[in-house]
Amino acid sequence: QVQFVESGGGLVQAGGSLRLSCAASGSTFRINAIGWYRQAPGKQRELAAAIRSGGMTSYADSVRGRFTISRDNAKNTVYLQMNNLKPEDTAVYYCNTLRYNGDKIYPAGSWGRGTQVTVSS
Repeated sequence: QVQFVESGGGLVQAGGSLRLSCAASGSTFRINAIGWYRQAPGKQRELAAAIRSGGMTSYADSVRGRFTISRDNAKNTVYLQMNNLKPEDTAVYYCNTLRYNGDKIYPAGSWGRGTQVTVSS
């Protein structure tokens, strides 16, 4: 089971940028699809971005065009470049292994502690 440690969060002004990192353990990382989830207080957890083992990416409508997910399999790391941040992006961000089942995507691994992103207006 792949486990993750998220880092790179912080406090930024609206319009600013952050780059999150997700360091993974385990030898199966390279064959797994990985996603960045986020959850704000009082809101449902949302899959913000996903990247498959072959590099295909997908994004939630709320972040498309502003966020970019990437991975470095040699480093067992997934990144989330977040540009033009908005207060609505404030959340704890988590990464996880993804399972694709038809049109649906599910988290399939264990949850890390996440990293807090706070965007001020």
